[in-house]
Amino acid sequence: MKVAVCSAQSYDREFLLAANRDFEHELVFFDSRLSGETRQVVAGFPAVCVFVNDTLDAAVLEALAAQGTRLIALRCAGFNNVDIHAASRLGLRVARVPAYSPYSVAEHGVGLMLSLDRHLHQAYNRVRNGNFALHGLLGFELRGRTVGIVGTGRIGTAVARILHGFGCRLIACDPQQSDECLRLGVEYVPLEKLYADSDIVTLHCPLNPQTHHLIDTEAIRRMKPRVMLINTSRGGVIDTEALIEGLKSSKIGCVGLDVYEQEGDLFFQDLSDQVIQDDVFERLLTFPNVLITGHQGFFTAEALSSIAQTTLQNITAFERDGLCENEVTLELLQGG
Repeated sequence: MKVAVCSAQSYDREFLLAANRDFEHELVFFDSRLSGETRQVVAGFPAVCVFVNDTLDAAVLEALAAQGTRLIALRCAGFNNVDIHAASRLGLRVARVPAYSPYSVAEHGVGLMLSLDRHLHQAYNRVRNGNFALHGLLGFELRGRTVGIVGTGRIGTAVARILHGFGCRLIACDPQQSDECLRLGVEYVPLEKLYADSDIVTLHCPLNPQTHHLIDTEAIRRMKPRVMLINTSRGGVIDTEALIEGLKSSKIGCVGLDVYEQEGDLFFQDLSDQVIQDDVFERLLTFPNVLITGHQGFFTAEALSSIAQTTLQNITAFERDGLCENEVTLELLQGG
């Protein structure tokens, strides 16, 4: 099948081409993100392969359908950037990669916790400047700390496995409880209690209307003083303005972000020679207790290989018989 691969970075090309030796699809790579302005570039492609910051709203999907596209192949688990209702109405099929390497994101999230706890990012810069003083670098042990996991799907469960090994007390909130988390001793609690009891809150939930700005002013007010907040899910789960106010008041002790609400204009590109125009993002960078990475939680060789393999399998299944076990349906959207 002829496939337009949008938002294609060098590593996308490398892993997709390697995996494609087993599938032999015709892959055509485009550097640009898919949007209303670039939709004509993929005209005539029966399959369009996209990533997290490509825009597939109703207008874009209508244009794709009119141009002959029949399949949207996501190189990610989340599908908040796709108007699934519009896709269903237009007869466009949408497939995703529901599980590529949960440990990749989970380990990155725990890495953010350790870096913030022990001030590794600050210590690195100090030592390079010849400053070996320890003042201001006092940390704490994770052992015995209460960690609240919001969302215990594959990634949240992997986080629970790792933190169980550290000796943390684990609590969680999710409408669907994980049997493995229960075996690990994770206690499921209402969200309000999770906020109140947690020394660390780590987010692993999808972005949907129910979770948009889940962490807002009221949620932060309910949290422990000096709480650590980690987000490796989607940027829109956190109200960034409320986050900044929490940092300014010291209600929030430290923050680790691998995602950001408006990351589409920033992440996955080199802007080092430009002035960043996002004042909110720049404000976040002024806090010494904020550590931000550019959506790299998924970025391991294992995850990229798995993403490429599953993406091409999805395309092959659709081409062969029009079916795909990883299809995103309205029932899935509604939690059915």
